[in-house]
This record gives sequence, C-alpha cells and structure tokens, in this order.
Amino acid sequence: FRALGGKRVTMQYPEERWEVKDNYRGAPVLVKDDEGRPKCVACSLCEYVCPPKAIYIVPGELEQGNAVERGPAVFNINMLRCIFCGLCEEACPEEAIFMSKEFELWGEKRSELVHDKETLYALGGVRPDPIKKWAHK
Repeated sequence: FRALGGKRVTMQYPEERWEVKDNYRGAPVLVKDDEGRPKCVACSLCEYVCPPKAIYIVPGELEQGNAVERGPAVFNINMLRCIFCGLCEEACPEEAIFMSKEFELWGEKRSELVHDKETLYALGGVRPDPIKKWAHK
C-alpha cells in the first residue's frame, strides 16, 4: 500500500527526457579544436587500452601544410561492443576522445551501430582547447 501513494516513476518517453548528471559516461565521441581541426593524431592508445576491442584505427597522413603530420584515416567505434568504461578518454594524450552525455543509441541494423569518424565528429562537436600547441607562429 505504501507504493500506491508514492512518487510516480513512469516517464512519457520521448516527450519527457532524463536529465543526466555531470559525471555520466555516455557514448564515446571525437572532438575538434576551436578552429575546427581534428584533435586525434592516430596514436592508437585508445584502441590498445579498450577492453572489449571496440575501437579500430588506421593511421593516415593529413593534407600538406597541416601542423600535425598524421591523423586517423579510419576511426570506428563499435557501440555494440563498447562497455562505456571511459578508459579511452583517460588514455588519450591529445584529449581528442570524450564520453558524451548521449544515451540513446539505436539502429535498425547492426552496421548502423558501428560509428565511423564522421559520425563521431558530428556527435562530439567542438571543444575549446586552452593550449594552442598546433598554432602557427
């Protein structure tokens, strides 16, 4: 009888949404610096440290005149295998991968849940970088 008069716990989704806490670890995403350049240098540390091996990276060279010599030619994260542990974020020396607040991952096919580089950058967006180590002087 105590449960009948208690607080309502049913949510009318999608009209009502959860408010996630500041320390929530959602899906991993890639970010760009405030000039729109990719921050990832394809060091493959996140791929190495990932326990379920959900990250796949193929290093490649960037266009001429770029301050960074290389970046990822292929960067895929299999969200079906990802356990949202945050080790990739901890291992990244360039602060290029972050755990987002995104918790709604869905797809009609399994292949739609393998996020490629463009999808990860679209989800991550731009994150301001106080240290401008790649700036031209």
